[in-house]
Amino acid sequence: MATLLLSSCVKDELYNTPHPDKGAVTISLTGWTAGDDYVLDMDGKTAGITGSPFVYPDLLLPGTYSLVVYNRAGGFTFDGRMAQVNTRDDKTRADGAPIIPLPGYLKTSSQEITVVADDTLRITPSPQQRVRDLHIEFTVTQGRPELIQTVTGTLSGIAGIFDMEKGQTTGEPASTVVAFTRDGDKLTADARLLGTIGTVQTLVLDIAFVDDGRTQRTEVDLTEALADFNGDMNTAYRVTGTLETPVGMEEATAEITGWETVDGDDVNAEM
Repeated sequence: MATLLLSSCVKDELYNTPHPDKGAVTISLTGWTAGDDYVLDMDGKTAGITGSPFVYPDLLLPGTYSLVVYNRAGGFTFDGRMAQVNTRDDKTRADGAPIIPLPGYLKTSSQEITVVADDTLRITPSPQQRVRDLHIEFTVTQGRPELIQTVTGTLSGIAGIFDMEKGQTTGEPASTVVAFTRDGDKLTADARLLGTIGTVQTLVLDIAFVDDGRTQRTEVDLTEALADFNGDMNTAYRVTGTLETPVGMEEATAEITGWETVDGDDVNAEM
């Protein structure tokens, strides 16, 4: 007697991941260290990066996504994908209000990614520094530097907003106020800027003297001196000038001459 053996046909579907209909995203940040305060923005939905590599918490449908990585640098307010330098009262910049001169070292990265179903996309963003240190130095060649009590400078024609998705500054030109310190005949001030913006950059100096409450105001065009400022953000940018004041610093206004750009040192901003 013949025995009929019946076998059933079973389709064996094999998947690469536990999520066959969606894809996962893992990022490894270049230079990331414990304590870094980075954010991952995926098409407008954000997640704090807690380590590297970091697995984005949501699985994504197949398709193209816009990804932005940035750090929550001090002195900035983040509105969507815009980073705005705070005003001097540490609030979001209002129209015409001077921004703070030394915000933190903002770093950002932006790219488009393509997610595939049943796969994990592994990417390695490398956030770039978006601010640059500026050092200004005057040499007082006339008058009596010891009579100078305070010097403040208002620098105009600088950027106050950075578009993290496009990787560029935006908005109207802003201004900031820096305080100078004196050492002998040298006056120095420091700022940290997103860059210059607009067609003209000016510095207005207000000098107060120790005697009789006298003051002087002078303005200098820094457009040429800062022409290359929006270059390598990882090196400090230094400009020097000569502050010529009347002998005895009486009555007449001061004059600034001989502006020069000086090669700066590397800036390695650790977050």
